[in-house]
Amino acid sequence: MSEAISTIDYREVIEYSLEPVIIHTDYQILYINRAAESFFRTTKEGVIGLSPLDIFQDSSREAIKERIQSAYSKPAEVIEELLYRMDGTTVEAELYCHPVTVAGKQAIQSYIRDIGWKREANQRQDELIREINELSATVVPLLDDIAILPITGKVDHDKAVALLDLIPVKVREQQITHLIIDFSGMYSVDNLVIDTLFKVHYVLGLLGVGTFITGLRPELVLEALNLDIDLSSLPVTGSVKEALDILEVKHEVHTS
Repeated sequence: MSEAISTIDYREVIEYSLEPVIIHTDYQILYINRAAESFFRTTKEGVIGLSPLDIFQDSSREAIKERIQSAYSKPAEVIEELLYRMDGTTVEAELYCHPVTVAGKQAIQSYIRDIGWKREANQRQDELIREINELSATVVPLLDDIAILPITGKVDHDKAVALLDLIPVKVREQQITHLIIDFSGMYSVDNLVIDTLFKVHYVLGLLGVGTFITGLRPELVLEALNLDIDLSSLPVTGSVKEALDILEVKHEVHTS
């Protein structure tokens, strides 16, 4: 087996690697594979002979030069850097390099992994937290133990799930016994979101909190029906005012 493996063409192996690979020596690029061509939006001919330092920010180049020098003797640690593509765009990447021998000469083989998605995921998480905090802050007390939760803007599945977790906590903190959930300001819908938001009603019911659903637009009703959500079992009114009128009457009967 080892003899068979030793006959494999090394360049063919890295040429078809899914990860971008650059081989360089004396600060000159000797080779890049297909994945690196795509990653840097260039061709082999367009970069052979250029300095690998050209892909880094000016502020990072001295540190990268030291890293390259040390990598001739041992593999360097994985780092994260902002890189320049050949078209001038930037991308955040993870870098790893180690020494190799090319035609009897010492060289460096560098692997590059796009991690821009990680930053986008973190930004999305931060944005979601901010939006959830804003939404939860809009559990607005109206009358004693009555409050309203206006669902506004675009609500995706992650936000809907977060609301399902957060709203029961908020109503208990504020000692709310009746919550009006108003959908009139929500302009983006999909099946998972509608299903999750309607579950808020059932979860609150288990906690002894009565809910009114208001502001349902025709498309929301159709989505609910497509999901087999029985609207007839829900306290649905056309507007927040109607819900308040009903709750005020109930409150007066209860206190009289």
